[in-house]
Amino acid sequence: MKENVFQRMEREGTKEFTKQFMEMQKWDYRTKLFHAASRANDFVNECKRRGLNYHASVGGLDSITMLLWLRRIGIEMPAISASTLEDKSIQAVHKQIGVVNIPPLKDKDGKTYTKARVIRDFGFPVISKEIAAKIELLQNPSEKNKTVRHAIITGETGEYGGNQKNSRMKLAQKWLDLFGGYENETEGVHYGVPDFKVSSKCCYYLKERPCGIWAKEHNSVPFVGLMASEGGRREKALKMHGCNYFGATSIRCAPFAIFSRQDVLQLALDLNVPVPSIYGEIVRDPDGTLRTTGAERTGCSLCGFGIHLEQRPNRFDKLRERNPKEWEYLMTHLVQDESGEWYGWGKVLDYIGVGWQDEPGDVLPGQISFFEQRSKE
Repeated sequence: MKENVFQRMEREGTKEFTKQFMEMQKWDYRTKLFHAASRANDFVNECKRRGLNYHASVGGLDSITMLLWLRRIGIEMPAISASTLEDKSIQAVHKQIGVVNIPPLKDKDGKTYTKARVIRDFGFPVISKEIAAKIELLQNPSEKNKTVRHAIITGETGEYGGNQKNSRMKLAQKWLDLFGGYENETEGVHYGVPDFKVSSKCCYYLKERPCGIWAKEHNSVPFVGLMASEGGRREKALKMHGCNYFGATSIRCAPFAIFSRQDVLQLALDLNVPVPSIYGEIVRDPDGTLRTTGAERTGCSLCGFGIHLEQRPNRFDKLRERNPKEWEYLMTHLVQDESGEWYGWGKVLDYIGVGWQDEPGDVLPGQISFFEQRSKE
């Protein structure tokens, strides 16, 4: 009989490994650095033993810091990035430190997958990558994904999932209320159905697949700047597999896996890393906490993952300040519906209850708005 997910986790010692990983996350900064260097060198040695090359996958400040730290400890390698997805200030730093830009993926007809095209073809990346993937399954039902769709609505898994009755596969009620309506008839529920598509495929077409093709052509596997403290799928994978992972279909080193945001910012200061202007500066608050004066996280301007968790001014508010024309395009003129009417992120944000049309904060008469204040700084 095929083992279920819990039997496999027990065989692999996942629970014990996860417990050990969480203890390592409590280590002090210097101990974490020593551990990261050890794991990075172990990865290099294992790659050499297997006849593999290795490279750094670079995006924002975390992975820029990782690349410069790897070079500092004597590990040299190529660095690649889908740089065109990043803010121009990040692109400038990539060019400064020698990161190779990987062009976007093209389809079989030679047509490029642009950011707008991926959303038009597949849907909006909203809430989180994990939740978007579940909504995408609901929007694209098949006999093959029937059991998974049932688990997403009810939490009840099949045999492989251990026949659970209330598993984490189930969407949170707030998202079921908005997106679970595709199964109203099959499950006897009365949930909502949005009039736009949702997808988790953006990263695949715009970054993962193009960089994966480069890696295959160069027989190379990546160092990545992921941290479990970021949460989501990354946290689960890193806690299960640790810094170095040599799987059947995936190989990678995440030397910062046990790091916190504070650890990375401290390392960036120690290395005098060139900080892209979108982040502002790294400063220390009176209580000792490090932070960036600008953006905390960056990424593709089209990405909506986590937007519902942000206080205003959120990422789209800040885009409005930096580039009003791009903001207007993304909010209102990104996709056409069946009647030919244009819409964009504005409709999606309205649907999930995130403000976007007004300036952030209820500005009373005589007060200075966020944008007016920033223009005077």
